[in-house]
Amino acid sequence: MRLSLTAALACAAILAPGATYAQFAAFVLPARFELKAKPGEKLSEVLEIGNDASIPGDYRIRTADWSLRPDGGVDFRVDTLAHESCRPWVAIERFLVKLSPKAKRRFRFEVQVPADAKPGLCRFALLIESADPVTSVAPAAGIQLPIQGRIGIIVYVRVGNAAPDLKLERLEVQNVNGRQTPVAWFRNTGLAHGRPEGTLAGTDAGGRSFDFTIAPLPILPGETRAVPLWPQDDTDGKPSTLAFPVKLKGTVEWEGGKQAVDTSLPAPAVR
Repeated sequence: MRLSLTAALACAAILAPGATYAQFAAFVLPARFELKAKPGEKLSEVLEIGNDASIPGDYRIRTADWSLRPDGGVDFRVDTLAHESCRPWVAIERFLVKLSPKAKRRFRFEVQVPADAKPGLCRFALLIESADPVTSVAPAAGIQLPIQGRIGIIVYVRVGNAAPDLKLERLEVQNVNGRQTPVAWFRNTGLAHGRPEGTLAGTDAGGRSFDFTIAPLPILPGETRAVPLWPQDDTDGKPSTLAFPVKLKGTVEWEGGKQAVDTSLPAPAVR
């Protein structure tokens, strides 16, 4: 999977004549790393950084700790170490990469797991950012709007025999992105992250049939998280509007386990 980003605001499409803006047009392969290591082992991995722009690009590379918000978004922590951060184990090839237009190059990083490391999950991010402190858009004369172009590549390293231990606790309906959506609550009491997967067959109160896809969000160790069950889009490509109650049937699977689902979800209570 190729992860790319062109950092430009929506207002850039309506720039006043003569206005100019800089663009962040990097791409990175792969989008994440899922690795395993023994205590005392050194891992050496390579990612690919490319410049999709028609002008040269200078990119800054650094590590970060990260946390996952309830909505699945990621918050990065760069300047200080998180509690039990494994970033001190990480070495990167260089801090600055210069790329010609439409060029790409390989970039190496290493993870040195300490010999006394306990079973668990090491997780960090590699941030690829514009080397310019601020890229800006000028929607009108005398106005500059800052943009920070950034791609975050997530790296997981399972140390020793660390494994997830997921449990599907319940299903309910929540407001997700402004739409009433079935969600599954998972709890992870293991030492590594896990990802639920699968497709459930569903029927809403109007008799319409849907396939519900389980969002492959990571469930981190010690975490309880709501995972959306996305219904297929309507034939016109727009998100489906469900009529509740919705019946769901199928099997949810994850590393080391699975659980059958056969339930009906009522409409959420009006508050």
